[in-house]
Amino acid sequence: MLARDRVTGLALLPAAVAAWAAVAWLLVNRSPVGQPVIQLAGAVAVGAAIGITTWPLFWLASYARQRTIAYRGDWSRAGRRALIAGLTAAVLVMLRGQSTLSLPLAAFVITLAVLVELAFSLRR
Repeated sequence: MLARDRVTGLALLPAAVAAWAAVAWLLVNRSPVGQPVIQLAGAVAVGAAIGITTWPLFWLASYARQRTIAYRGDWSRAGRRALIAGLTAAVLVMLRGQSTLSLPLAAFVITLAVLVELAFSLRR
């Protein structure tokens, strides 16, 4: 692990804390009932917080899987996976806010996210 990997991981930590603080502030101070703008802001905030939080975790998982060897492109691959996870969470939160979330729909959204990641991973 290089110093730039440590710095990147440590730089994402305060960003994740700030994103979760924004989610907490939004939950405490605003009511999403009947306000689609607040529902959208909450979905975006939760998606961003999950994406920023999972980015270094996805990198660490690939780093451990490759037996402590960091390859070029690992951070961008982890960022892509974190983006997919954040977008999936944002879609699920928005569907829940609109009272249209059901188990088959949630399974479809999650399966679609997995298939998108598989399509990107198998592309060579």
